[in-house]
Amino acid sequence: MNAGGRTSVPSKTTEKSETNVPRRVPHSKPPFTLSEVKKTIPPHCFKRSVLRSFSYLIYDLAITSMFYYAATTYIHLLPSPLSSLAWVLYWICQGCILTGVWVVAHECGHHAFSDYQWLDDTVGLVLHSALLVPYFSWKISHRRHHANTGSMENDEVYVPQTQYRVRWYTKYVNNPPGRILSVLITLTLGFPMYLMFNVSGKKYDRFTSHYDPYSPLYSSRERAQVCISDAAILAVGVVLYKLAAAKGLTWVLCIYGVPLLVVNGFFVLITWIAHTHPGVPHYDSSEWNFLRGALATVDRDFGILNKVFHEVTNTHVAHHLFSTIPHYHAMEATKAIRPILGDYYHYDRTPILKAIWRETKECVYVEADAGGEKGVLWFKNKL
Repeated sequence: MNAGGRTSVPSKTTEKSETNVPRRVPHSKPPFTLSEVKKTIPPHCFKRSVLRSFSYLIYDLAITSMFYYAATTYIHLLPSPLSSLAWVLYWICQGCILTGVWVVAHECGHHAFSDYQWLDDTVGLVLHSALLVPYFSWKISHRRHHANTGSMENDEVYVPQTQYRVRWYTKYVNNPPGRILSVLITLTLGFPMYLMFNVSGKKYDRFTSHYDPYSPLYSSRERAQVCISDAAILAVGVVLYKLAAAKGLTWVLCIYGVPLLVVNGFFVLITWIAHTHPGVPHYDSSEWNFLRGALATVDRDFGILNKVFHEVTNTHVAHHLFSTIPHYHAMEATKAIRPILGDYYHYDRTPILKAIWRETKECVYVEADAGGEKGVLWFKNKL
């Protein structure tokens, strides 16, 4: 149960034989095509339902409202030690539910919410802006990430360092305290830093920011959308300012700010460990293609949070192959493609905390194996 790499269809027999050594997925050209994989998925999995999509959103928002009501009505009535514990419990639970809202908004960016692009963009803009994410700006860069997953030259995010580009201070923080600090910074500041300064993103020859309409991330015809995203974020900022003026900054931080940190942390964690694993390769331009890159993705088991996060955690491979499949069909699609993918399907049941520690320790940089294909790069940790 604690192995890093998994066989294509987990079962009681295969799980008992798993070891603690992560299995490398095959990196050679797959014996199947993307269209062949698509044919194995029932056609209804590609159908989007407005009513069903809204039902998940309304459900999440209802629970969010319940947590808000409980926090603002009852926590202050509790004695000091219990009230502090109640706030921590609220932050975690509210952050988890809002991560589910984030996933629904993310589906809007993939046109997986409905058959109507205008509706997807409207819902996505409102939800993402409420969570301080510039919707159109992120949608554009995230679309490029999906189109170039696993490419050393063209992927937009989580592009690993090569051995000769490892930062000078890495060897000084490649130890337990340093790794803990690195994880904490990544999970708290990682997403805001990526949006503002393109940290961990594709390297450009000038300043890059999701908030800059003239950033190299965007073409001239996309600038208006970036400006709309910025205006929406500014509007939410004004609302938060007025709330802070009326109810106090502490109230805003407790009710909204800390749960938002939890959302950002989970989003970074989900995407980071879906693309960072000792058993999955990255490719340079000589070896990369869409199918090989999409298959260099890992499904993870978050336990009960799989449901809370609308299965985005354990259906990530199918999501990268066919991103317009709604989350409520993603598990069925995943089960359908497992037989044809075989060993190319990567599923990891490693407990999440253990996986975080292993990936932080083992995945420092990428390089080709000695004697292996030069265009296929694997994670290494020997500095």
